[in-house]
Amino acid sequence: MSNFYSKLGVATVINAADSYTMIGGSLMPAEVIEAMADAAQSFVSLEQLHLKAGERIARLTRNEAAVITSGAAAALTVTTAACMTGADEAKAKAWPLHKGARNEVVIHRCQHNGFDLAIRQTGATLVEIGDTEGTTAEQLESALSDRTACVIYFDTVQFAKAALPLEEVIRISSAKGIPVVVDAAAQLPPVSNLWRYTGMGADLVIFSGGKTLRGPQSTGLIVGKERYIAACRLYVGARNSIARPMKVGKEEIAGLVAAIERYVNLDHAAVKEQHERLVRRLCEGLNRAGWLAERVYPGPTGQDYPLAHVKPAHSACTAEQLSKLLLDGTPSILVALTPDQQGLTLNPLHLNEVEAEQIIIRMSKLLDEGRDERP
Repeated sequence: MSNFYSKLGVATVINAADSYTMIGGSLMPAEVIEAMADAAQSFVSLEQLHLKAGERIARLTRNEAAVITSGAAAALTVTTAACMTGADEAKAKAWPLHKGARNEVVIHRCQHNGFDLAIRQTGATLVEIGDTEGTTAEQLESALSDRTACVIYFDTVQFAKAALPLEEVIRISSAKGIPVVVDAAAQLPPVSNLWRYTGMGADLVIFSGGKTLRGPQSTGLIVGKERYIAACRLYVGARNSIARPMKVGKEEIAGLVAAIERYVNLDHAAVKEQHERLVRRLCEGLNRAGWLAERVYPGPTGQDYPLAHVKPAHSACTAEQLSKLLLDGTPSILVALTPDQQGLTLNPLHLNEVEAEQIIIRMSKLLDEGRDERP
């Protein structure tokens, strides 16, 4: 346990689940921490820092422009507000907007999720298209009007079945001059996603800074077309706007720039092989211990890395009970459940070899302690 957490009496966790906010997202590499510490030594113009950091990130990610926010959820609020007002500073300061303003956001009904609130807190009205069975192009076309601020598309495999393909959403919306915002918060790797969505024609794309990028957990990234990023800039920094509570500090800006510089320059083939090696080791070790483990692909929301799905050959415990035993044990191990809730998912994204061995040992002991053990 780290000295800081031990002083507070807070237990650390082996993260075999995912980049969950509830456990801090990810771990920042040394160069990110160093950049933040360096930035903490001086005063700067926050507006200039935002601008220069955005320019640097745009070059790194092959985009027209970029801006940093205080997380991906904040980026949803910022992009929604920016599409509602455009780069009109007077409007950006005049919330709530006057009656008749562009305040409608079109979303797929099948893509409803807990982050809808980040959109609605701008005062925007959500206009739903389709249902949980499917969506048609005609439904999207009929939902678009002169009141439409933007279309927001959550790009994960869970939402793909009943949603229109993103390419079709972009084609239909662009023909009517309506911007498309893609929430791709967790959609790394592959690294090419940093420029793939805008290459498809998306106007604004959102990524989390504190997941695979391994920047500060309290950061998010918006990349996209300059005209829309210029509008987003009205809602970041020290400006008085509805996003004022979502300001980003100079240290977090520095940390995310460093994280992106590191990420785009990684040997991604080597990282992918490391993920494969960890999953192979977990499956081999757990299968020998009496579990039923297999490699699955892709990652939780469609990312380019494998997972291990694990079930006990015989157990009176449910998968949820087994996950609680692992979390409450020593070492404390956080795992996710498989999509069918019948097994455990082990994610290599934030694991190392030592932790993989600890997981194998702990899960082996769990079976040895009694197959009918209950929490």
